[in-house]
Amino acid sequence: MWLNLAFEDLHSSLYFVNASLQEVVFASTTGTLVPCPAAAVPPATLRWYLATGEESYNVPGIRHVHPNGTLQIFHFPPSSFSKVIHDNTYYCTAENPSGKIRSQDVHIKAVLREPYTVRVADQTAMRGSVAVFKCIIPSSVENYITVVSWERDTLPIISGARFLITSTGALYILDVQKEDELFNYRCMTRHRYTSETRQSNSARLFVPDPTNSAPAILDGFEKREVMASHRVELPCKASGHPAPKYRWLKNNRPLESDSRFHQSVTGLLIERAQPSDTGSYVCEVWNSYGNTEVIGRLTVKEPLKVVVSPRKVKGSVGSQVSLTCSITGSDEYELSWYRNGDKISAGANVRMNGINKENLVMDGMAKSDGGVYQCFARKAKMSAQDFVQVVLEDGTPKILSAFSEKVVGPNEFVSLTCHVKGTPQPAVTWMLDDDVVMKDSRRRIGHSITAEGNVVSYLNISHSQVRDSGVYRCTCNNSAGTVSYQARINVRGPADIRPMKNLTAIAGRDMYIHCHVIGYPYYSIKWYKNSNLLPFNDRQRAFENNGTLKLLNVQKELDEGEYSCHVLVQPQLFKNQSVHVTVKVPPFIQPFEFPRYSIGHRVFVPCVVRSGDLPISITWEKDGKPINDSLGVTIDNIDFTSSLRISNLQRMHNGTYTCIAQNDAAVVKYQSQLIVRVPPRFKVQPQDQDGIYGKSVILNCSADGEPRPAIEWKYSKGAGVPQFQPIALNSGFRVQLLGNGSLLIKHVLEEDAGYYLCKVSNDVGADVSKSMYLNVKIPAMITSYPNNSLATKGEKIEMSCKTHGEKPIMVRWEKEVEKEKQSHMINPDMWRHTVMVKNVGDEVVSTLQVRFFICALSCLASSMHIFQNETTLHTYLQVTLYNKVHKLTLVIAPLKHLQNGVIRGYQVCHREHSINGSHQFVCISMEATGETESLSLNNLKKFTEYEVVVQASNSAGPGPASSEVRATTMEDVPSRAPEKVVATAASPESISLYWQTPSREALNGVLQGFRIIYWANLLDGELGEIRNVTTQKAQLELEGLEKYTNYSIQVLAFTRAGDGVRSDQIYIRTKEDVPGPPGGVKAAAASSSVVYVSWLPPLKLNGVIRKYTVFCSSSYPTVVSEFEVAPDEFLYRVHNLSRNRKYSIWVMAVTAAGRGNSSDVITVEPLAKAPAKILTFSGTVTTPWMRDVILPCRAVGDPPPAIKWLKERRSIHGNGSFVIKTVKAEDSGYYTCVASNNWGTDEIILNLQVQVPPDQPRLTVTKTTTTSITVSWIPGDNGGSSIRGYILQYSEDNSEKWGSISISPSERSYRLENLNCGTWYKFTLTAQNAVGPGRISEIIEAKTHGKEPQFSKEQELFNSINGTCVKLNLIGWNDGGCPITSFTLEYRQLDSPVWTKVKCTSLTKSLNLQDLQEATWYELQMKVYNTAGLAEKRVKFATLNYDGSKRSLMDHLYNKFELFMMVTISCILVGMVLLFVLLMVLRRRRREQRLKRLVVFFSSKNTRPSDTMNKQQQTLRMHIDIPRAQLLIEERDTMETVDDRSTVLLTDNDFGETAKQKSATVTHSVHYQSLSQATGPLVDVSDVRPGTNPTSRRTAKAGPAARNRYASQWTLNRPHPPVSVHTLSTDWRLGTPRVAGSVDKESDSYSVSPSQDTDRARSSMVSTESASSTYEELARAYEHAKMEEQLRHAKFTITECFISDTSSEQMTAGTNDYTDSLTSSTPSESGICRFTASPPKPQDVCRVINMAVPKAHRPGETAGGNLFLYPAGGELVHLPPYLRMDFLLNRGVSGASREVAMGQACLEPQKTRSLKRPALLEPTPMEVPTSRDVQQWQPGTALTLPQREAGTDLAQAAKISTSQESLLDSRGHVKQSNNPYTKSYTLV
Repeated sequence: MWLNLAFEDLHSSLYFVNASLQEVVFASTTGTLVPCPAAAVPPATLRWYLATGEESYNVPGIRHVHPNGTLQIFHFPPSSFSKVIHDNTYYCTAENPSGKIRSQDVHIKAVLREPYTVRVADQTAMRGSVAVFKCIIPSSVENYITVVSWERDTLPIISGARFLITSTGALYILDVQKEDELFNYRCMTRHRYTSETRQSNSARLFVPDPTNSAPAILDGFEKREVMASHRVELPCKASGHPAPKYRWLKNNRPLESDSRFHQSVTGLLIERAQPSDTGSYVCEVWNSYGNTEVIGRLTVKEPLKVVVSPRKVKGSVGSQVSLTCSITGSDEYELSWYRNGDKISAGANVRMNGINKENLVMDGMAKSDGGVYQCFARKAKMSAQDFVQVVLEDGTPKILSAFSEKVVGPNEFVSLTCHVKGTPQPAVTWMLDDDVVMKDSRRRIGHSITAEGNVVSYLNISHSQVRDSGVYRCTCNNSAGTVSYQARINVRGPADIRPMKNLTAIAGRDMYIHCHVIGYPYYSIKWYKNSNLLPFNDRQRAFENNGTLKLLNVQKELDEGEYSCHVLVQPQLFKNQSVHVTVKVPPFIQPFEFPRYSIGHRVFVPCVVRSGDLPISITWEKDGKPINDSLGVTIDNIDFTSSLRISNLQRMHNGTYTCIAQNDAAVVKYQSQLIVRVPPRFKVQPQDQDGIYGKSVILNCSADGEPRPAIEWKYSKGAGVPQFQPIALNSGFRVQLLGNGSLLIKHVLEEDAGYYLCKVSNDVGADVSKSMYLNVKIPAMITSYPNNSLATKGEKIEMSCKTHGEKPIMVRWEKEVEKEKQSHMINPDMWRHTVMVKNVGDEVVSTLQVRFFICALSCLASSMHIFQNETTLHTYLQVTLYNKVHKLTLVIAPLKHLQNGVIRGYQVCHREHSINGSHQFVCISMEATGETESLSLNNLKKFTEYEVVVQASNSAGPGPASSEVRATTMEDVPSRAPEKVVATAASPESISLYWQTPSREALNGVLQGFRIIYWANLLDGELGEIRNVTTQKAQLELEGLEKYTNYSIQVLAFTRAGDGVRSDQIYIRTKEDVPGPPGGVKAAAASSSVVYVSWLPPLKLNGVIRKYTVFCSSSYPTVVSEFEVAPDEFLYRVHNLSRNRKYSIWVMAVTAAGRGNSSDVITVEPLAKAPAKILTFSGTVTTPWMRDVILPCRAVGDPPPAIKWLKERRSIHGNGSFVIKTVKAEDSGYYTCVASNNWGTDEIILNLQVQVPPDQPRLTVTKTTTTSITVSWIPGDNGGSSIRGYILQYSEDNSEKWGSISISPSERSYRLENLNCGTWYKFTLTAQNAVGPGRISEIIEAKTHGKEPQFSKEQELFNSINGTCVKLNLIGWNDGGCPITSFTLEYRQLDSPVWTKVKCTSLTKSLNLQDLQEATWYELQMKVYNTAGLAEKRVKFATLNYDGSKRSLMDHLYNKFELFMMVTISCILVGMVLLFVLLMVLRRRRREQRLKRLVVFFSSKNTRPSDTMNKQQQTLRMHIDIPRAQLLIEERDTMETVDDRSTVLLTDNDFGETAKQKSATVTHSVHYQSLSQATGPLVDVSDVRPGTNPTSRRTAKAGPAARNRYASQWTLNRPHPPVSVHTLSTDWRLGTPRVAGSVDKESDSYSVSPSQDTDRARSSMVSTESASSTYEELARAYEHAKMEEQLRHAKFTITECFISDTSSEQMTAGTNDYTDSLTSSTPSESGICRFTASPPKPQDVCRVINMAVPKAHRPGETAGGNLFLYPAGGELVHLPPYLRMDFLLNRGVSGASREVAMGQACLEPQKTRSLKRPALLEPTPMEVPTSRDVQQWQPGTALTLPQREAGTDLAQAAKISTSQESLLDSRGHVKQSNNPYTKSYTLV
């Protein structure tokens, strides 16, 4: 389509000359020329680009862009095909001063010549019917082939009565006759682009006689596509007898009659197709014997059409531009906007509205926003566009009209106006005789805005006076510039001169002296100096009309002095005024320069001030900043000189040095640049490398030096002696010079192979250069295809294809199977096929011989060098490499026929690949174990190419080494962040970023680009939206940013493996701009003359608010008043207003950039009876929790209104504000303030949002490797404040050290590197917001890949054993995925305790143990270590006898057994005697100690000091950290810790306070999932939450590697000798018995004291069952035990508990031998937990103590929440969690029946708030348990004590008889004594 544009008033224009060009298809043998569819007047620069935006570069002989904009693609052979060039989408641009336009996408596609055949199948048609022949064309070329004719026995067929050729190329034969079967039929085709013709095979027509048959479709269609207004044919033809009938339907409805529709012999013909014709068409065919149908879909496409409106756009800088894009032709399309050829994205000032973004709105247009705007619509391969040119005028202020000079009389009204336009709206100031005009009662200044947006400023003077005479100037300025206008206004009256001030002039500059005359008329103005009329030299100018004197190039000696102005006011009457001019001379610095220096030189530069008034101060700067002391620069100042000295010049001294001289006259600077010259040197030297034909390659070369060196490349073609010639470089050509000096060849050609020289020079020292060789590798490609051949059955046929490319080349032949529509590879080993390959020059020719063969063949070629991940080398070894990130896996398969014996071992050597082979080989020896060997090369560099060679050896020696095999380790993410990230604020909405690419070693792969993550740090502390953009360059311009906003920016590099490490955050603020309009304005009358104005700060501050300007205007007279308000005030009182007059009020904010946009104009009227109005605005108030917050509500009115808040509580300030003390989350909500008086009511609603710390994140493990763990998380609720960051804590299992990592708020995952292999790690995550850190996440555990070493069961440990030597097979050891760190091997004789250690540095494949004794049994022990753990293997073996026999193990042991038994029996007898004597002595001594303690106990009074009682009667708030507690045993004066079996392992319990200390107990019970370990360390589960694993405490003991992480019950185990046990109890309300074997749902309960730490209790998922009692109840139980006859002389053991002030509380067990005294040496807050009594018996040879021991759940045991006890005989007793006391009394009763009861576990001090101790009820006798309460105790069974009855009172407790040893008085109270430990206790 050709377009002609009317240029209108535009000086230049752009247009399209062929807008319909969208696809160009051409043959590879012809090439093509594509002219640029765009053009311009004046002529434009035309360029072609790829669809990716890359400019099309020239490739010699392949692609070229001519100066006239024509793109030429040359003809090329199939081997040179490149998809980037020959099958890609292009577009063209035209650019001239008016803008730049982009053409529609043009798809350019080259069609290769490829072999194909066309066929015609035999047909059968009944006589008199219709026959249809079709030309069968391969689908690969179907779109390019056209049927041009049909032949019948070599004669062309012409369409006529019986023969018809359709538009689709089918041949119809009507009224078939018998003679038609005598002919052969074939079709002729032509290639649309190559013009090749093909002739099909001959087909026959078989004509049988008619027989009745149902219709069968001969020709039909499935889908057709046609452009609108074109003709289309829908074929539908069927056979059958009788002749079938036809009917057409459209969309399942009969086809409507239309003159455009015609039914023909071939089907349905549609003329001038329309879009409404689109639909589903059905052709129904039927006769009397059946029916069938053809179903197909027709799509009529209409060209897309785009229209952009308005057609002509003119605007100004800062204005708004709106464009609309209208699309017709389709409802579904993709729309995009472009400006000057660049795609437009939505941003802060750009909005795209509409369903398909068809409306483009741009605010605040800048000068650079002018140009051509295009709208593109795309759908599939169709596209359309339209454009409009936007012209923007300059926004500099322009004065359109102004006042003129005039004369007025006294008391006249004077009005001066300045009409100015500009964008943004300019501000106008007024001056009179260089002084600012101040507003007063006579002078009013204001302005108005016209409909066009212009400003009309006015100065009104009422009652003008003589002093109002003078020169008035209006100055208009905005951000674009400043303009001013002045004129004189004369007021009639006595003339005079305004007082003049003395002036100071600067020597060498011009100066103006003004004589301001007032009054009118006056006759002349003259200047005098020293009575001389001025001017008297050429440097003086006197302007008599306005009284100005100009002095040019002021000189101190000539121009300093007194000047007098004489004004002739009347004839012979002068008025004069004098002014004194003082001339000051500024400093003058004598120019200086730095000579040429090099590193290490000494520098001395003087700065001499040649002239200027003294005193003069001299300073120095470097690069605009004061010189830092660390630079080593010395500055010496003497009078008017200053010198700069550098003793050792370095590169850091580079820069611009400025000497600054200053005196009273001026500040003068002179600067000079110091360049430290450094000879050039290479940073990266060029090295030989390979390039692949048709791909891009970069020849690396970079250097540094000072000045920056220039890099020049030269080229010498071929591999001969280099003859270097310069390379022509241009950005639009194929070869480009990159910024770092490297050479980029975009499309490697075969002729690019040769030597390249990189030359570096900077005129300092000698130039450096380095050459390299580029080897061009050519992929395998077919240069000559086999021709079609016709074969006769039984003949032999040969077909050949030629290939070209890098050797070796493998050629594969394939056969196309017609029925399967796919190809099958031909096996050359079959007798029918023979393949021969030979080299002919650079080509490989493959010939295929076929016997009995008729089919189509294709030849495929491939070259080995394109396989990068797997390389196979064929020598006598077959070596395969598989790549991973850090290692290569090597598989070696020797070829059997070349082994020449048995392979004994291999030597594998590897090194980094380099061009010159500078790296050294690292060799590893390995033994052969089978047919194939596998070896891992570990700890390799990432993404590095390695060379591997293998050498095999047999008994005859090593064989030849294999050729080098190359493989590259896999890519990984970059391990370093981009360096030296620099950000610069380019404008208020953009930031420029620069950075350095990480080093090649740190990239770990091919750099794909950079990702920039940035977000705004808002003023309220919140974070803006986190965004990220990607780029491939090391710089980026961030656009569309918020004005004057602080941004955080991070940069990372990424490879195909993913994102790398982020750089540290940098902070940069965009530039300041004028602010937006205030967020809201209110005005309300407070009285008949006062109005209050309030406003909100602008939503977009765009800078620091300097002030606010309040404007007040009345309609008549039009007077605008301005009031300036401080930036932190938002309320202003406007007074002295007129009653009942309407005023317009608006507000503007002002920044350093100028005034912002005006707020909405509101109208207010001062009233005497002013209704109540609230000046505060409705909105949202945000505050952190736990602070005081004020909700403001300022109201005015007359009379003053009353304030009322709808929510209650809190005090009210005098101004009506609402105060909430210590705000909490529940205070959030809506608050309504209502103000009312007699004349009206007003209200506002404030939404209070309380910010709280963030909720815990959901932390999960997403990926683990052997050395890293990646954790991801989903943030929880942010608490109303943006997340500021995360703290990730991690720790290795069983370690007390926790690492902490701060993570950016934009992250959602983190990978921890360098972890130990096969190791468990714990992780927690905490989020932080403005309030503070939130709750810690659940603790999760993850394990890096790998496990302990293992020995394979399939391997035998012993290869061979003889009399003195054993050969071990160590191949069975595998590392479990973690490298083996150490290996130890020991052996000993079975009867020897001494181990012999074998020296071995590493784990080898085999090991020999030598010098062994014959016929001897040995024990062998191996330990293999890695970071995951230890594996141990112990075996016994025997060496052989001299005759080869083996001695049995029983014979060996029998000789040792006799001596061992004699020694053992003797030792046992002696030990028993000594033990019996020792027990007798201990028994006697304990009896004596008990008697002594009884005397002490009963001699003391059971009293307590009152302060102790009051202290303990207070409520005690305590928390026992059970996981840190251990049971201790006190044995006389020593204290020892019980071993692991006696360690209490409990969960963390949070405790609450008992509400009331009554006889009834308070119980809290929450079930949780219990945790246990076999004998492992103590586990702290204070932070355990559901679904997490426990963490180890620092007091933990190391446990075994085996971990039982979850169990459902706890047990109490006593591993001591059996002693009978009896338990006594007071009347504790025990509940119903529990059925034996019952199971609780994975729950445990323990008795502990409650705590008031409710916050901790809520955060923990662990709670417990609790109870409380008193010490008196324990004492009664103690007395009851003493009444037992058989226990009067029993041994009592008292267990005492105490609480310390630290977090590591503990429980101790004290032993009281043969005494009933309760005193002990425990801390002051101690108490009895429990006691036991054991009757002394001779057979008691050891001391028995019951300990709580964790025991893991085993299969078959009862699972539940009970505590278990193993007493004598190993029986198991259930200890329910609701027991309140246990008194374990050791009895000497024998027999199977034993009574068991269990009480409370521990006693703790109790405090109450009452000062008076509560009275205790009288005790009652204890009820003896019946047989129903006690179950028979059988081995292996469990007894469950009954549960306490609810509601039973302590008043029903058992009465206990008194005795002389009683601890209670007659009332049941504890006797008063001096014992400090006799206190009130809480039994726990």
